[in-house]
Amino acid sequence: MQWGIFLVAGLAVGGVYAISGVGLVLLYRATGVLNFAYGAIGAIGALLTWQLAQWGYPAPFGWAAAVLISVVLSLGYGWFVAPSLSYREPVVKAIATLGLALIVLGLLNWVWPQNPRRLVLPTDALSVRLMGVHVTGTRLVAFGVALVTTIGISFFLASTRVGLYMRALANNRDLSCLLGVRVRRIEAMAWLISGVLCGVSGLLLGNLVRLDASVLTFLVIPAMAAAVIGRLQSLAMTLIGGLLIGVIEALTTLAGPLAPFRSATPFVAAVIAILFLQRKRRLTFAGND
Repeated sequence: MQWGIFLVAGLAVGGVYAISGVGLVLLYRATGVLNFAYGAIGAIGALLTWQLAQWGYPAPFGWAAAVLISVVLSLGYGWFVAPSLSYREPVVKAIATLGLALIVLGLLNWVWPQNPRRLVLPTDALSVRLMGVHVTGTRLVAFGVALVTTIGISFFLASTRVGLYMRALANNRDLSCLLGVRVRRIEAMAWLISGVLCGVSGLLLGNLVRLDASVLTFLVIPAMAAAVIGRLQSLAMTLIGGLLIGVIEALTTLAGPLAPFRSATPFVAAVIAILFLQRKRRLTFAGND
């Protein structure tokens, strides 16, 4: 039953990857920005929550602060910096967010030097046994939030006016502007939602893995891999990709010689997805010819 323990752990961490990937895909579809600062923004929220707990503040105050600081950073960047880059190449937009990630990471390492820390959440006290495996409440919450987030944002994009505007921006920004869409406000909404998901992801991963600025900042790598599996378009495939990466990463721990290379799982998954998509595209073009 050892594999069952790692499977559950992988689904939980994969759920966080999926939440993050969904946030990345939503933002990319609305703004064209691939946000490399996603993990760093979540990290500052998680570490702030831990610090407030050390100072004796109630836990809900810390959770609210985590989400709020993540929203402020994400929305601030989206409102003041991103518009000036809206007509630049995608790689320029991505590198700009990478700069933000490095600035935030440097600040975090200065304020909170590397030390063993753990972010305690009340969900730790909730646990169930599934097929003989002890499952903590945080793992259940991570998996449940991933499902709810994917379904909720899919419904939001398909059934609301703001979601319609976001999809319009993804297709043609200039035409959307001519049709009266308030581009800056809609993009700001995408940055705000992405910021909320940043804060939630940081809290969950800080509890499930390790509360460390670098670890949380590099959350963006498996999240990016999940988004690539979803072709930066499909939220459902992004969810599946995130869960799959988490499970493979966890089960690789049992694979003896492969265990030291488990951190390469997101890269391998992303490369396989890219090769598959390229092959599918070539076959499509060949069929059209």
